[in-house]
Amino acid sequence: MKDVLLILGASGQIGNELTQSLRKIYGNERVIASDIREGNADMMNSGPFELINATDKNQILQIVQKYKVTQVYLLAAMLSATAEQHPQKAWNLNINSLLAVLDLAKEKHIKQIYWPSSIAVFGPTTPKQNTPQKSVMEPSTVYGISKLAGEFWCNYYHDKYGVDVRSLRYPGIISWKSKPGGGTTDYAVDIYFSALEESKYTCFLSENTRLPMMYMDDAVNATIQLMQTASHKIKERTAYNLSAISFTPKEIALEIKKHIPEFEILYKPDFRQKIADSWPQSISDSKAREDWNWQHQFDLSSMTKDILTNLKEQRSTLKL
Repeated sequence: MKDVLLILGASGQIGNELTQSLRKIYGNERVIASDIREGNADMMNSGPFELINATDKNQILQIVQKYKVTQVYLLAAMLSATAEQHPQKAWNLNINSLLAVLDLAKEKHIKQIYWPSSIAVFGPTTPKQNTPQKSVMEPSTVYGISKLAGEFWCNYYHDKYGVDVRSLRYPGIISWKSKPGGGTTDYAVDIYFSALEESKYTCFLSENTRLPMMYMDDAVNATIQLMQTASHKIKERTAYNLSAISFTPKEIALEIKKHIPEFEILYKPDFRQKIADSWPQSISDSKAREDWNWQHQFDLSSMTKDILTNLKEQRSTLKL
């Protein structure tokens, strides 16, 4: 039987690009996009779309049965900075959506689940450099607490019920195709748009705040590769550390200036600085590389060149 995939939270930053990549692999009709709001034109026109509340188990089950879904990618979540402003709402979305999908797998309605975790599971007491797969995890944000709890729910359902659930601890994800969605690492997305539109950017983190980051192309490839790996090779059922590059706002600004010499950056740290300071500066993802041969493709230089090239093309197209 051919797999049919349901993406919950397909209109988000990662969901949007992951959906399109999965449709190229599995075919448009076998990848069902869904969200609590409609997606962009490309998503809506390229394949099936359903309006779904990701915390409503019965609503999800109806769609699973309608399309004979075998895999669920649960991407619906409230991110770090937004979650700090709406803690109970964030907990409800981030945890209840996961439990709904885990129960559907436990009841044999679906075969496989993907659920993203985050470097937010780490906290101020975690080793900052080359943070290992297993380390001190004392998150200081609602988002981090929900992701840490979610990791152990995944592990529990795998151990107790044999649920095939897989997860990655994403670093900051950078994309040129969609605007930021309320995360602490979002400056690294915003900065490229501002550089082209205004030749300046005011950063909400201080200049030397180093954080683990990843280009969207690498994040999507890692997700698909993890889900296509044979089950017996998946050794971590909480979540795998995932890494590519680490840099500071100052370093990304210098890279942008190579392409836009007049670019200027200012620094006005806000409440997100405290969140960023609680996270690691670099991540060791040796387990992912060992267990399923993960390898990233983009560094800061190649990512910056690719983003600015695509954004310039996009702008010139819109002007035609």
